[in-house]
Amino acid sequence: MWDLLFGICILPFVFFGVLLKMVYLGFKPIRMNKPIHDNKINRVLLKPRFKMERQESPDVIIDKFKDEFATGTCAYCSKIIDHHIVIDVPKEEDHFWSPQLHIEVEKNEENKTIVKGLFGPKPQVWTLFMFIHFAVAVAFMVFLVIAYTRWNLKRDYSFALTMSIALPIFWVILYFLGQLGKKKGYRQMLELDDFLTKVLEK
Repeated sequence: MWDLLFGICILPFVFFGVLLKMVYLGFKPIRMNKPIHDNKINRVLLKPRFKMERQESPDVIIDKFKDEFATGTCAYCSKIIDHHIVIDVPKEEDHFWSPQLHIEVEKNEENKTIVKGLFGPKPQVWTLFMFIHFAVAVAFMVFLVIAYTRWNLKRDYSFALTMSIALPIFWVILYFLGQLGKKKGYRQMLELDDFLTKVLEK
């Protein structure tokens, strides 16, 4: 039983090693030494975020982006809905891990304009990622219940116990895979951030 348990538990690490090697081969060396907007928590978060104060009104800031997108020379794909702005990388540079910048412009209680930004993968990629996380969490709970039930009934519970151990390991692997994807899109995050700064400073 314990040999089987050890063998199944080691499989996720083997899988992760192979996956890491395959993914890394497609990555150019990119260092994320400087977190987005100097917020250290952004090193950990899969979706880096920031917040800044501006003196202009929300409408003025929105108009700046509208004017920039209306020039016809802006390479960034974008859409503006009310006080929400979504900016994508140029189509010719787009890949699976390309980030998207979601900006929210609002007034605070001190009558100052707050610009909130959130970097993340495209919605379909993030939805897939979250679905896999949810499926792993549900499967973990199911196997944990099965293992406990079979243990109470004094029946063989080795497989259910093995899965209860392996699934959290797989969840950690998913997190590191997300970090690899973040690293893949890091340079484009900086480009989107530079574009945001350029428009705000106009």
